[in-house]
Amino acid sequence: MSTHAADARPLMSRKSGRLQGAVAVPGDKSISHRALILGALAEGRTRITGLLEAEDILCTARALEALGAGVERDADGVWTVTGRGLGGLAAPSGDLDFGNSGTGARLMMGVVAGHPIAARFTGDASLQKRPMGRVLAPLQSMGLAIEEDGRNTLPLTLVGTGDLVPISYRLPVPSAQVKSAVLLAGLFASGETSIIESEKSRDHTEKMLRYFGAELSVEPFEGGLRIALEGRRTLKGQPVAVPGDPSSAAFLVAAALITPESDILVKNVLVNPTRTGFYETLAEMGADIVFENEREVSGEPVADIRARTSELRGVTVPAARAPSMIDEYPMLAALATVAQGETVMEGLAELRVKESDRLAAMVDGLIACGAAAHARGDTLTVLGLPEVRGGATIKTHMDHRIAMSFLVLGLAAEEPVTVDDASMIATSFPEFRTLMQQVGATLDEPGQASDEARGKDRE
Repeated sequence: MSTHAADARPLMSRKSGRLQGAVAVPGDKSISHRALILGALAEGRTRITGLLEAEDILCTARALEALGAGVERDADGVWTVTGRGLGGLAAPSGDLDFGNSGTGARLMMGVVAGHPIAARFTGDASLQKRPMGRVLAPLQSMGLAIEEDGRNTLPLTLVGTGDLVPISYRLPVPSAQVKSAVLLAGLFASGETSIIESEKSRDHTEKMLRYFGAELSVEPFEGGLRIALEGRRTLKGQPVAVPGDPSSAAFLVAAALITPESDILVKNVLVNPTRTGFYETLAEMGADIVFENEREVSGEPVADIRARTSELRGVTVPAARAPSMIDEYPMLAALATVAQGETVMEGLAELRVKESDRLAAMVDGLIACGAAAHARGDTLTVLGLPEVRGGATIKTHMDHRIAMSFLVLGLAAEEPVTVDDASMIATSFPEFRTLMQQVGATLDEPGQASDEARGKDRE
């Protein structure tokens, strides 16, 4: 991803006519990261279909290659990872560059912790500002060392060990990334590593660890959950079919809800309950959304999601729902501008330390578009209006979800909405523009005439 303003690629969205069609979004980002990583730690080969081929995932693939795992893509888009077994990865000859991917960097810290090697972790300008302390603290208690004493932001040189100590760790705040990093490190520790979480967070790591043969249990504990993993158990390579990413599907669903006479079917989407808070919230807001053809794929629940134009009403979203929809709040905030009444989103402290300060970025962008929004502490409030003016250029702060959320909002605004840079969308959803245009959305570079204005035949 580019980090230089000179390389920025602005993109503009305008009020669109009816959106319709059936589309499939790229593979889920969370599952794609984990399939690559566990494939590298397993014995034998792991064959992955539907892998998200976005920059975040490719950074993880390159890091695993640099550590000695075999990672190959064939002409049909099927990825094969040749694992090295637990403890079999080797020291890299250069930096491990994770670009904009906080997930990739944090999960791989747990992997490197269990190897007697040194590896320097780095990333782009945005990732270098994001705190890593919540992941590093438990890993250091297990035996990970850091050469740059006292720092908790990249670049950092991590020194792992072949003698990690198992721990019992209570998550201070719900975080699938911290939980996953500790569980991955726990694979290398002798004995039981356990995580206690007061609120359930994404459980893809637990599901996939079991799928690859790990000995893992999840039990109720003090009103929350206790996840226990036995270390030093052999993992075996498995076939993985990655379902569509519900966070990517959210943008198409939202576009259908706010564009008149629209009807969109998003096929083969992951509907794991730890990821569907956004859709639960939309249902409470009166959205016409249906999960069709529900089924199970590679141990995960999957469905086709149909969304139709809806009259939305404001709701209060409780803090307890945040872990299941943390990535969807920017899109929800944009939708709330056209909902009747007030939408209050609580418990959003995590948004302050994402790719950008998403709370501040959303408020600034919404106000620039003529909407009424404010943030106090970790609560975001948006007042719905009869119409949203738009007509603004949004500062994305190199944040892909900010960019996509405002481009969707532009489809319903009275005047076009422009984002200052759309290049970083490729970190998670490289097909965003193509799929949006496929269902009929109007997205152009600023100053570019529409196909209709140029008289082109769109058939």
